[in-house]
Amino acid sequence: MKALIPTGDPAEPVVLADVPEPTPCSHEALVKVEAFSVNRGETFKLERPAPGERPGKDIAGLVVQPAADGSGPSRITRVVGHPMAGGWAEYVAVPTDALAELPDSVPAPQGAALPLAGLTASRLLRTAGPVLGRRILLTGASGGVGHYVTELAAAAGAWVTAVTRDAGRGARLAELGAVDVVHDVADAHGPYDVVLESTGGRALPLALARLAKRGTLIWFGQASRTPVTLDFFDFFAGPESAIIRHFHYLDADTRLNDDLAALVRLTAEGRLHPEIGRVADWADTARTLTDLRDRRIRGKAVLTLS
Repeated sequence: MKALIPTGDPAEPVVLADVPEPTPCSHEALVKVEAFSVNRGETFKLERPAPGERPGKDIAGLVVQPAADGSGPSRITRVVGHPMAGGWAEYVAVPTDALAELPDSVPAPQGAALPLAGLTASRLLRTAGPVLGRRILLTGASGGVGHYVTELAAAAGAWVTAVTRDAGRGARLAELGAVDVVHDVADAHGPYDVVLESTGGRALPLALARLAKRGTLIWFGQASRTPVTLDFFDFFAGPESAIIRHFHYLDADTRLNDDLAALVRLTAEGRLHPEIGRVADWADTARTLTDLRDRRIRGKAVLTLS
């Protein structure tokens, strides 16, 4: 079968190659991939790929071989899945607890845009706790996670301030429910009950300074790729007794397939709108990865298999 494999070359980070078709374990279904999405974090990993590494975590397709242990969807079932690797290929083996059925009303590109960003957003808000009436500051809001967080939090009754440098992306975040859109963390007023921080560098101390007393800052990324320096005494200037919490989307009590099914249901009902900035044939994956890395794509980028 054909699959995309890393090259280590920033100009052309992946190429199509012939690889063996996967042999599923007993708890895995074999899925024929119709579409997959790529994430900006994956572009960073491609800079120094591990030997034999096969990227790809977000897919939509058709189950062509159910799991041998009887779990999960049956044959010829449309699904969205979140394998830990190998999804940028014609076929991928996916654990059944990382699969959810995809109704005909949700196109494959929309389904493929859901897993990593959608799971991160929904689990991030669950970690934040009840958000009804609470003021939330969201940095790095113009990516795939940021669009989902904004729409989900606003629908749950939060007052969301979204930080994005791009005016066009800010307008879309306002459409999704952001009450305020600012182009720099320094322009956010606060105080905020919750800060969701994904940028790192200078942004995190600035965001922390806008946190309310005994508020919570959840740190879920470092898109700037710049280390953070915090001063203990800065807490006394406002965010006294605040909590700073590290977040990773796989550290959750709920199963992936349950949360995937919830995201699919909200999308099918028109209550969640995957923000897809590009849909292209998978022959264009290398250029798409470069554009995503360099922030030339808003929201998610999806590749389809012809």
